[in-house]
Parts: sequence; structure tokens; C-alpha cells
Amino acid sequence: MLNTIERRQKIIDKVNELSRVDVAQLASEFNVSTVTIRTDLNDLSKRRLLIRSRGGAVAISKITKELSVKEKHCENSHIKEKLAEAAVQLINNDELIILDSGTTTEEIAKLLQNHENLVVMTNGLNIATELSHLQNSEVLMTGGTLRQKSLSFYGRQAEASLNNLRFDKVILGVDGVEISSGFTTHFEHEATLNRLMCNISKEVIVVTDSSKFGRSGLYIIDSLDSIDTLITDNKIPSQYIDYFQSKNVKLIIIDVD
Repeated sequence: MLNTIERRQKIIDKVNELSRVDVAQLASEFNVSTVTIRTDLNDLSKRRLLIRSRGGAVAISKITKELSVKEKHCENSHIKEKLAEAAVQLINNDELIILDSGTTTEEIAKLLQNHENLVVMTNGLNIATELSHLQNSEVLMTGGTLRQKSLSFYGRQAEASLNNLRFDKVILGVDGVEISSGFTTHFEHEATLNRLMCNISKEVIVVTDSSKFGRSGLYIIDSLDSIDTLITDNKIPSQYIDYFQSKNVKLIIIDVD
């Protein structure tokens, strides 16, 4: 059996190789208790050799920096506009939809002026501001606690507002897309709310530029095979195209060259 130093070195190697590791799997592999593995991960996290996450750990190199809404507006703005143009084509009159908070979904909200009889739910303050100009549709907000960095609402009140509701489509922007960890975000309560949004919607549409592939936020929203439609640009890595096609996920790839 490996000693503590050897085991922890193996854990570092594994998390850097796989991007994300699970406590139970590590305990089984190294034939030690889950308590021992948690102690290992906590120690390695304190030394900034990995980042603890719920049920495991994530490689530091795979964690993306969270940008403010103002910073996000400046990042790949021309690509987001094109992605929004593609996404709005999937929204039909008379539908019930959820628009998650974010700058890409904000671009989608700007393009809904010609739609009629929509019911649009959002947890984004910036999204609601854009939707307030709609003349022939109903706009709902989740309420909750406002997170100023993302201009999004979260928490029990936001989650409770979705109870007993059902929607045709949810459209999400994400912070990371990775085969091993799924689609992710930086904020735990946002991941919980997004997961609920997906569960109450008939169709899950993820809209993200190609820079998010191979990167990860700290908190998992859901696995990639739970997505029904993915809209991205033509710089998406080829292995992700193969993966989504194998999972029968509809791919809409926008040319941004």
C-alpha cells in the first residue's frame, strides 16, 4: 500500500490528468477510506495543488476565472451576437421559455421584439430589463437574492418560484463545457437553480462560444448528454463534435471566421 506522500502525489497526477476526481472512486482505487481521501484532498487544497469541490476535487488549471457582467460584455461580443441570432430562431410564438442570466442570453432577449404571446421566465436582472420592452408577451422573474457580480437572482425564493411550473425550453449560457464534468458554472447556487430549470423544461438549449470547451467552472449543472441542442461557433474542438453526435445532441455551429 502507498504511504501518505505517495498516495497524495498519485492523486495530484490523477486530477491533473482527468481534470476532476471523485472521493469514492479514489477511495476504491487506493483501498483506503473516504475519510482518508477527504483528508488528502483538504490538505492538497490548502497547499493550492488542487481545488476541492463537492464530492471530489478539480484541477486548478481547469478552473476558469469568473468575469463580471461588464467584463463578459467585452468578451467575444461579436460571437455572442451571432449565437443569439441562431438561438432566437428556435423560439416560436406562444411558447413558454426560461432565459438564464448572462450576456449571451441578454443578446437573445434583445431579439424577441417580433415574437408574440411568449411567457418568458428569467433570473437575470439584465435579461428582465431587455424583456421589459416586449409588447405582446408576459415576463416573469424568479425573485430571490441578487448577486451583483452576475446581476442574477438565486436562493430558495428563486427556486421556489419555479415549483409547479413547466416550460417548453430553457436557454442557458455556461462557464465551462467538459466531457468528464459536463456543463458548469462558478457559483453553487446558480448551478442548483440552473439544474432545476433544466428539470422543468421539455428542451434544454445551451448557447456558448467555443472558448468554454475544455474549461470548467467549479460547480456542475448537469452532464453533457442531458443537452438537447447546443449552439456554438465553428472553433469548437473536433472531439466535442464527435461526442455530441454520439449522444444525439443537436449541434448548431455558427461560422464566425
